[in-house]
Amino acid sequence: MPGVNARQPLSDELRRFVLTSVPSVPFLEALLLLRSGTGQGWGAHRLARELYIPEQTAQDLLGLLRATSLVEQDEQGLCRFAAQGESRKIVDELAAAYARDLIGITELIHSQTERRAIRFADAFRWRKD
Repeated sequence: MPGVNARQPLSDELRRFVLTSVPSVPFLEALLLLRSGTGQGWGAHRLARELYIPEQTAQDLLGLLRATSLVEQDEQGLCRFAAQGESRKIVDELAAAYARDLIGITELIHSQTERRAIRFADAFRWRKD
């Protein structure tokens, strides 16, 4: 079937959001889990169990997510998806794109991470002047 595996292009806004706001695939998957359980509270133990990651890693991810306007923490210490308006729209678009093209979104996240690592490594490179 022609076009079955064809990638749909990402909007510029979505591409920019991924490159500037999604530091890793586990961050993305945690965000999407919280989004899918709107209204449900998520703690580190539950997130770790769902993502098959250590609880400390889940705690770190929740901390990163709380630092955004996309997630809020309640008085019991549980996190909930809280994006509104345009933020909600872009996360919904990201969820659809990730479901449709997991590899493409993952590659975009990794390309961003690799570029940062290369820039960091370049800062320590000895250069002839």
